This record gives sequence, structure tokens and C-alpha cells, in this order.
Amino acid sequence: MTSTHHPPLPNLHSTQKGRIHSIETCGTVDGPGIRFVIFTQGCLLRCQYCHNPDTRNPCGGQETTVDELISEIQKYRSYMNFSGGGVTITGGEPLLQPEFVREIFRRCKELGIHTALDTSGFPDFNASIPVLDYVDLVLLDIKSFKPAIYHEVTKVSIEPTLKFARHLNEINKPTWIRFVLVPNLTDDAENVEGLAKFISTLNCVEKVEILPFHKMGEYKWEQMGYEYQLKNTESPTPEQVESVMNTFRKYGLKVQ
Repeated sequence: MTSTHHPPLPNLHSTQKGRIHSIETCGTVDGPGIRFVIFTQGCLLRCQYCHNPDTRNPCGGQETTVDELISEIQKYRSYMNFSGGGVTITGGEPLLQPEFVREIFRRCKELGIHTALDTSGFPDFNASIPVLDYVDLVLLDIKSFKPAIYHEVTKVSIEPTLKFARHLNEINKPTWIRFVLVPNLTDDAENVEGLAKFISTLNCVEKVEILPFHKMGEYKWEQMGYEYQLKNTESPTPEQVESVMNTFRKYGLKVQ
């Protein structure tokens, strides 16, 4: 497997400051209810279908403080409370800034706000685990199961993600698994079957979300001068999605 050069991470080992890409104040797809979604800056994966390639560079985005974010979050508490929502931190990859993300979640829990972490589970294991102290729900993105396909999709190894998933099970952390279905890439029958079988061993998993591939981020790749390798790939048909969902259901998993 070839290695991928990544830019050096900025010195952000701080509980009070971090770098974010953007925020979404009324998100409805990253956890239950209406959510305040924070997109952090920086990611080590190079997913072929990434719709936020502008979050890759850990030195990009904007620097902000926990206080600034909490002040903004509190403006939307009524929406979150009414809908059973909360705060989701996604990216990029939140676990590249573990101290910063942990502090945001800690402050949210002080305010009685539900917290969700959307992650690939790839960054440093020991640095990532303390973040889970203040996380109510993990949205774990498992891009594939067969190591060769996972590497083709992401340019990194699957093993850190599987280790993270097993830890979530050990501590019984409520988890939703997310799998992006890409025709002729991640839809390999053995790949899907292997992932379903693995997930069925995790008692912490509440459900699996099958996310059909789309090309909404293609224009960003072009703007940034990146080659978008999936430009000729179509979204999966409803029949293809249903077939994959049935594979997961076969293992007793709740699928959405």
C-alpha cells in the first residue's frame, strides 16, 4: 500500500482554541432531532467521494474558541430541546483536535445538551478516547470492510477504525454506523457482507445508515484543482440500496 503525504498538524493542543471549517445551525441529518453542527478543520483520510475536501488542510478554516461556540450554541437551545436534538461535531475529522472537541462537549453536557461525535475513528487512539467521556452518541463512518477496498477509498488502513469500533462496544457507547454505498467501489458483495457481519458483533450499535453516493461535492474538487475520480459514477439505484440494506438486516441490524 502506498503512503500518503499529509500536511503537518498545527499546534492546537489546547482545550480552549481550535480550527473549524463552518457551522450549521439547524442540521437534521447528523444525529437525532435538530442539531447545531460544527465542522472541524483537518482530515487524514482522502476519501474519493468526500464532499468537503476543503476541510482536509488542518491549517485552513478559522480559529475559534470554545466560549465563542458555546455562546452561539445557546441561541438554539429551544430548537434542540423541542426536537430532541443537540450538538454534533463532525468535519473534517474532529478527533484531530481531541482536547478542543472534548472541552466543547464537556461544556455542552454542563448545559444539559445532547452530544454526538461524527468520526472515522482513525486518529490516534489514546488521544481520542478521553473525548468519549462527554459524548452521548457516536456516528462512526466505516467506509468499507475489505482492507484493499478501504484503502482504495480512503488511502489509509482500516485497522484503527476497527479498533475504535471495538472500544465503543467495550464501553457500551451508543453508536450509529454510517456506510456510503458507491457503485463499483464499495458495493462489492463480500465487502458489504463482511461489514454487516462485523457490525453484528457490536452490541452498542443502535442502527446502520446506508448513505447513497452523490456528487454534490464535485464542484469543490474542481475549484481546488483536485482530480475527482468518481465523475463517471452514478448514484446507486433504489434496488441497489435495498439489496445492501437487506444484507445488513440479515444480520439482525436495524437499517435506515
